[in-house]
Amino acid sequence: MRTLLLLSIFIAFAARGAGQSLQIIVKDSQKEPLIGATVQLTQVADTTAVLFNTTDVSGVAVFERAGQKPYRVNISYIGYKPLEKTISVKSGNARFEFQLEEGAVSLGEVTVIARRPLIRQEDDKMIIDPEPLANISTNTLEILESTPGLFVDQDGNIYLNSATPALVFINGREQRMSTQDVANILRSLPPGSIQQIEVLRTPSTKYDASGSGGIVNVVLKKGVKIGRTGSFHAGMNQGVYGNRFAGFNLNNSNNKSTYYLSGNFSTRDGVEDLNSIRTLSPDSTLQQSARTRTPGRQAYLGFGLNHDVNDKLNLSYDGRVNMGWSESSATNFNRIENLENLPLSENDNRIDNQSRFLSLQQDLGATFKIDTLGSEWDTKFSYTFSYNNNAQDYLSRFLLPFDFALRGEGDNLQNRHFFLFQSDLTYFFPQKLKLETGIKSTYQTYGSQADYFFRSNDSLIVDPLRTNAFSYRENINAAYAQASKTLPGKFLLKAGMRMEHTWMEGRQTVPADTSFIINRADFFPYLYLSRPLVAIAGFELRGFLIYRKTINRPGYQSLNPYIKYIDQYLYETGNPGLQPQFTDNFEANISMDDMPIFAVGRNYTKDIFSSVIYQDPQFESVAVRTYDNVGKSRETYFRMIGAIPPGGKYFFVVGAQYNLNEYDGVYEGAPLSFSRGSWRFFTFHSLNIGKQTKLTMNGFMMLRGLQNFYELNTFGQLSFGLSQTLMGKKLQITLNARDVLRTMVTRFNLNQGAILTEGDRYSDNQRFGLNIRYSFGLRKKDEQRNMLQYDE
Repeated sequence: MRTLLLLSIFIAFAARGAGQSLQIIVKDSQKEPLIGATVQLTQVADTTAVLFNTTDVSGVAVFERAGQKPYRVNISYIGYKPLEKTISVKSGNARFEFQLEEGAVSLGEVTVIARRPLIRQEDDKMIIDPEPLANISTNTLEILESTPGLFVDQDGNIYLNSATPALVFINGREQRMSTQDVANILRSLPPGSIQQIEVLRTPSTKYDASGSGGIVNVVLKKGVKIGRTGSFHAGMNQGVYGNRFAGFNLNNSNNKSTYYLSGNFSTRDGVEDLNSIRTLSPDSTLQQSARTRTPGRQAYLGFGLNHDVNDKLNLSYDGRVNMGWSESSATNFNRIENLENLPLSENDNRIDNQSRFLSLQQDLGATFKIDTLGSEWDTKFSYTFSYNNNAQDYLSRFLLPFDFALRGEGDNLQNRHFFLFQSDLTYFFPQKLKLETGIKSTYQTYGSQADYFFRSNDSLIVDPLRTNAFSYRENINAAYAQASKTLPGKFLLKAGMRMEHTWMEGRQTVPADTSFIINRADFFPYLYLSRPLVAIAGFELRGFLIYRKTINRPGYQSLNPYIKYIDQYLYETGNPGLQPQFTDNFEANISMDDMPIFAVGRNYTKDIFSSVIYQDPQFESVAVRTYDNVGKSRETYFRMIGAIPPGGKYFFVVGAQYNLNEYDGVYEGAPLSFSRGSWRFFTFHSLNIGKQTKLTMNGFMMLRGLQNFYELNTFGQLSFGLSQTLMGKKLQITLNARDVLRTMVTRFNLNQGAILTEGDRYSDNQRFGLNIRYSFGLRKKDEQRNMLQYDE
């Protein structure tokens, strides 16, 4: 209540003040907004003080930190004559509109000199331009793996600041499904389908509170008013096995409507090697060596339209279909030895899985422009259906001490329906107070039916441990309000509160009738304070202080008690008794001309739940991989990034992050006190060898990593790309090499509870490939964003 009172006082006080925000509106001769125009703002008195921005879908470029002084404005846009004007920004006069003279040009005639940074800071999020990374990738997941500052583990989890994985959004919608299903969707998206990647390490109350690990929002390209254009792309890479992909993008637009269609089909094949040694008792160890091959096919189709009903109202529809057909064939050899290295038991396992995956998402949107200051009302409705069917056959052949075989088979059918309604209002008051408020409601149902059998003498016998039926329903309703205001001393303050009501019901009907219900309401405050610190050689350093509270709810996959058989020594199961975890995050960071350069923060988490491995209570040699609340943690981190500004022949970004995790709680019924510090280094380099040739390099290295109490040794990767443009820049050919030193071997050890194990894991990560993209079309209003030359 005290926080709510302080927030109310702040909003009431802020509404009385005045702020300064400069808006540059760019239109064509028909007074249609130009999307993606580059706007350069230079102080007349200090030509080293330069700001850059691009216009949004309304043709507006906003400069939040413009002072009341004269500026020189330079506007450029493909197919239009550059414009240079001088303006004088005064109180109450911070909105300027310009019109550019246009001319139709073919794609091959375009020459662009504008540059965009690979990474830039925009308010409370970091914007990453994916175009340089798309040329060396075969799918969207590979782009995220190559993005500086992001770490994607071998299971598809994405990490930003902390040891908690980030949430994955696509076009602002959280993908409420398992990590494996999200990874399948990202693998099916073609690399050229991404407009930008938004990294929100400390998201405001406008976003869901269930993001203690931050948010990665993948914004897909949609139709924009650029005429009739398109592109074809194809590529491959080869490791032990090969990946192939091919696809297209088509766009058609007129003054009122835009239509787009994109598709992609890919085949992938890879292999993973896993070796481990686990101590079973003081006088015996289990040695395991496994190889898993994972061939599969994936298809993606995206389509949609945007229509301007009038100057204020825009309606949109976007649809996506993702399909996957995957297989996996795992063979492993298991050997139990005594202290004299003599075998006590030996057996071979073979497990074959066939999976079918379908995801269908439909989005409807309406945006109403309230005024010319940027106020708008944005409403969305979304429906997602996903289907996953997995069939498994396994054979365990025991060689010692007896020779016999055990066979089994089964099916697991899962389906999910997810509904979303969201309405957001952004309003600029005459006093330049910015108010953001909105509501959101989600409802989903999930069902899982698993039927497994033992095979004996051509007869099927029900496996009572793995046969399972589980249903889950969830309804989350949220409302938020936040306001931002420039205060005396050039301070920018943003404060808000979010309320979320959570209702969950899980019911297991087979093998026993069990259920749980969660019904709770929680409040999540947010505070954001920033101001300019100092100017060095014309570059402005700006400081930020941020506090937020978040929740991490267990998903249906971690609650589902269904047993997934790995081998006779390991199985996976969910925990319906999991409780949500809460995190308080404090961060201070500094940016230089919208480039984040330093951050330090601390996370306090209680009721933390994590993936754990326990010993089966009945069988000493069997381990259980599940989830559990293990207590509380304190995580301290800092991050540094340095770069050469884009625009020259050579450009680079290099950074480092340190995390110290300290745990205090209970693990497998025993007290837990554990801490570990880890380093992560990352870099991206780009060198223009000539006007048409570019060499890129990216990589990362992890030292003393930590993942769900697994302690990881040093690993990383180094990748290269060489791009050549031909045919008037219509054709681009890229050679790429990933993990050229084959250093993505992850060595691990786990020493918690009754489990003591160590080993190494390597996926088919070292690959060499070729990407080809051909663009075509005649553009009346060309799309600068896609045609910018990255001559960093």
